[in-house]
Amino acid sequence: MKSWAQIDGALADYVDANWLRESTVKRRLREETARLPQAGMQISAHQGQQLGLMTRAIGARRAVEVGTFTGYSSLCIAEALPSDGKLWCCDVSEDWTKVARRAWKEAGLDGRIKLTIGPALGTLDWLLAQGLSGQLDLAFIDANKEDYDAYYERCLKLVRKGGLVLIDNVLWRGRVANLAHVDADTTAIRALNAKLKADERVDLALFAVGDGMTCALKRI
Repeated sequence: MKSWAQIDGALADYVDANWLRESTVKRRLREETARLPQAGMQISAHQGQQLGLMTRAIGARRAVEVGTFTGYSSLCIAEALPSDGKLWCCDVSEDWTKVARRAWKEAGLDGRIKLTIGPALGTLDWLLAQGLSGQLDLAFIDANKEDYDAYYERCLKLVRKGGLVLIDNVLWRGRVANLAHVDADTTAIRALNAKLKADERVDLALFAVGDGMTCALKRI
């Protein structure tokens, strides 16, 4: 039985016309990012909309993002938070996040976002040291793949029971299903996918949007 729908061409246009809601700021940011050599790192507009919906659905007030790039995903999360909400963003690039800062300000969301430039593991450890274990509602992971497992473990500590840990690129353009691919990134994602299936600390689903996004709901 076929499990996935192929969405392209006229069907993709239909999906955009009937489901996609995108602000002017987000559309401009997505178009600007598309001109960069690293444009493939940006999440899709539909994935961003899904992030925002899940943020609202669980009534999230505090969230963390591991890997911000030019800020599209952080815009989607931050606008779904209440006015006194907080999103901690982790990234290593001043250049990419300059674009993000400009978009956050234009959208009037810069007051909800705290960006830290540096290795994300250090930022996550700092948040834990501040007593935020079990205090966050949502985490989104979309950074260097070799550290995915370490990001997951720290984010799972940070989110509360009933909180969400969302992990991007879990299908890795199909490479995870091809055992001929043994590079470090593919191997790391493949290992985390297998670990998550057996992880009784979470309820689990795969969203077939973008490059595949795992949704892990913390049980305990």
